[in-house]
Amino acid sequence: MPVAKIAPSLLSGDFANLASECQRMLDLGADYLHMDVMDGHFVPNLTIGAPVIQSLRRHTDAFLDCHLMVSDPERWVEDFAKAGASLYMFHYEATENHLSLIHKIHELGMKAGISLKPKTPVDVLLPLAKHLDMVLIMTVEPGFGGQKFMVDCLPKVSTLRKAFPDLDIEVDGGVDLTNIDQATAAGANVIVAGTSIFKAESPRKVIEIFRQSVNANLA
Repeated sequence: MPVAKIAPSLLSGDFANLASECQRMLDLGADYLHMDVMDGHFVPNLTIGAPVIQSLRRHTDAFLDCHLMVSDPERWVEDFAKAGASLYMFHYEATENHLSLIHKIHELGMKAGISLKPKTPVDVLLPLAKHLDMVLIMTVEPGFGGQKFMVDCLPKVSTLRKAFPDLDIEVDGGVDLTNIDQATAAGANVIVAGTSIFKAESPRKVIEIFRQSVNANLA
């Protein structure tokens, strides 16, 4: 069975102290570090790119879970591989060359993932999931932090978990203490959260509760 992996989104961290924020999250119990890469085109926000990942890699050996919310994701694969990304997660909606892109990611030594926007049906992933290391089901529209969790996206998680019991299934968007049990009951084992971890009185406790929820529901 998949194991719990808690991945704080550094989009909610202090970008002026990004390396120390990454280490702080790891010290608090994070398993992965979720890096939101936005190009201002595929989504209306602009964040970081490969140079930031490369700089961070010099300060940490952590698993860098890179979520590419970009147009033309084929363009950036080599840059992120050279930068030290651990996983390259691209959007299904951003390309028509899904399988060849997955193979390219693997050839360059990274794990491969595909993310789905809320309105994209999960059926499109069923032929591809066996080639993937992770699937990300967005529970908000990609592009901005602080949005409300969309519970109607969770049937996608359930469908994938039933079809692929060993797959890492990630949820991202508005995940907090009020809805974590719904997400994990649906089958999510990789939990991305920004605001609910970084703004918590005790980020460590939130990470612990998220982990306990995954373990209770996937046992």
